Amino acid sequence: MTQTIAQLFDLTGKGAIVTGGAMGIGEAIARRLAEAGASVMITDVNLKEANQAVERIKAEGGKAQAICSDVASITDAQKAIEATVEAFGRLDILVNNAAVYFFSSVLQMSEEKWDRLLDTNLKGLFFYSQAAAQEMIKTGHGGKIINMASVAALSPIMGDLAHYGASKGGVIALTNALALELAPYNILVNTVAPAGVMTPGGVAQGVAIEARGESLEEHTENFVARLPLHRIGEPDDIAKVVLFLASAAADYMTGSLLLVDGGYLLS
Repeated sequence: MTQTIAQLFDLTGKGAIVTGGAMGIGEAIARRLAEAGASVMITDVNLKEANQAVERIKAEGGKAQAICSDVASITDAQKAIEATVEAFGRLDILVNNAAVYFFSSVLQMSEEKWDRLLDTNLKGLFFYSQAAAQEMIKTGHGGKIINMASVAALSPIMGDLAHYGASKGGVIALTNALALELAPYNILVNTVAPAGVMTPGGVAQGVAIEARGESLEEHTENFVARLPLHRIGEPDDIAKVVLFLASAAADYMTGSLLLVDGGYLLS
């Protein structure tokens, strides 16, 4: 029987994890999933901000909890999955959103910075996905894993971000491999690649740009001028696409890459 639109996007009874869900894109995703009926576990290194996000979701009628978790820690990944199952009874959706972002030229990149970024953006994503998939397979109901990449994986968006682009390129490649290997268990794995989203992280990026002696206003104007849609993205622009992938509307999609970039790569 054909499902109605309301049924397709109804996540009632689903358990979800959003890593790095305390603010920005992560919080917007958590709020949309909760609005659709999912019970959402927000994991973040900043437990205070994560709890505040939980309270905002509850105020909107949603169901959510928070746990302090460093995505670079394999132990924390397993604990987060266990906490989600204990709290909500099941795990159906994992959104690997958490990532770090900083400027460093190729010539000045240190091993310490390289390892910290890759541990968070790629290693953490893999082991969260592994732990989530193991739980989904154990319960036998399949699930959705949604990974956050970036247009920086496909084209350099500015200088001093080679490391970031490499990590997000790895996310795309890893998504494809996970999608292929987990398909027999009805676990669907897809990627979203944003560009130019106004978040607290974006504000920090602006501080870094000005610290390099560049004009943030000029930088932003140049970026917006390149966008065919002529505006910076909002966190909810990304969250709505993640909701689509988490819903039954995307039940025949796996290994897909969805660009949510305002047309950035067209220019």
